[in-house]
Amino acid sequence: MPVTRAQRPVAAPAVPVRDRLAHPALLLTGIVLVALNMRACLAAISPMVGEIQRTFGLSTTASGLITTVPVLFQGVGAPLTPRLTRRFGTERVVLGAVLVLGAGVLLRVLPSVVALYAGCVVIGVAIAVLNVSMPGLVKREFPDRAATMTGVYSTTMLVGATLAAGSSVPLEHALGGGWRASLGTWSLLALVAAIAWLPQVLRARQPRTAEATPLRPAAVARPINGIWRLPLAWQISLFMGISSLLVYTLVAWMPTILAAHGMSRDEAGLVFAFSNLVQVAGAFLVPLLAGRLRRQSGLALAMAALNAAGITGLLVAPVSGAWLVAAVLGVAQGGSLGLALAFIVLRTDSAAGAAQLGGMTQAVGYLIAAAGPVGAGALHQLTGGWTVPLVLMLVFAGIAAAAGLGAGRDRTL
Repeated sequence: MPVTRAQRPVAAPAVPVRDRLAHPALLLTGIVLVALNMRACLAAISPMVGEIQRTFGLSTTASGLITTVPVLFQGVGAPLTPRLTRRFGTERVVLGAVLVLGAGVLLRVLPSVVALYAGCVVIGVAIAVLNVSMPGLVKREFPDRAATMTGVYSTTMLVGATLAAGSSVPLEHALGGGWRASLGTWSLLALVAAIAWLPQVLRARQPRTAEATPLRPAAVARPINGIWRLPLAWQISLFMGISSLLVYTLVAWMPTILAAHGMSRDEAGLVFAFSNLVQVAGAFLVPLLAGRLRRQSGLALAMAALNAAGITGLLVAPVSGAWLVAAVLGVAQGGSLGLALAFIVLRTDSAAGAAQLGGMTQAVGYLIAAAGPVGAGALHQLTGGWTVPLVLMLVFAGIAAAAGLGAGRDRTL
């Protein structure tokens, strides 16, 4: 059951990071390169969806599944990861997931519609494994700076996504091989990350069923019993899920919403790119601030309020206030992502617990998030406008605020 920090057992003396890590610079480099892959292959395909649709003659709904399927399978694959890490060790699991991710990128560009969707499934499962593995790894290797390191890798994920979205079309022109050549190049980034991660696998100890950390003795560094029945775990999961739903819905439809109100498609694309750029700042600064606070409830409420303010701006001034709305949503979305990931390491006391909570939050979160783009599109088609989907998103922002209020309490699973 959750306990306050005052009730926790006295922690064992922390071992300085430099004493525990043979090659801390190599570890940090590996984390950064792995994180670059965790969103890049998803963002790279968005500018190419129209060309893929024409290549295979897909309907609008079928082409929408190209971006929805990986998100859905992130939720499906997440619960499997804690078992994998306990059996094979986190380092080996991360290496395997990066290699599988690269294979999924190549599978996605084969000249077959079946291969296209199969690649999307493989990519989604691989990202799920990385999503769940990384918080536990950060918790274990950087126990005194877990929130700060969470900010580093969540920021790197968004940097990778921004670079991929911005370079997909230029790569297509430079390589001269159409969308397949452009998307296939992202398998090289996965290969580079795998090579950079290999030293961690070589120095890794044999996997253990119970993992000691500087924060907790080995006897209590075990998975959390009955995690799916704990209100705090559900509050964190709902905050993650609804925040992700808002992000993925606006990723799918924000340029379309702006264009529907009279903005040129070129300017709408620039506004959207600017919003993604601002997300990088939010993803870094919010976890950094969270790590300095005993309670993060106020920070969660602030992120939900900024989400609500940005959505309201899309309702009342979608064109005249577009750039301000983009900035507000960028801070809210990047900050919410970083805070949700920070909750995983702040609300647990061991790497095993962080991996288990990560599995639950990612499973719940991405299953919720996958419904966002499809649901918003269906409501738009049903009502003929964007007002109803945006109002419903305001309601979800309120639910995220309530979940964040509980998730931010000074308690530990």
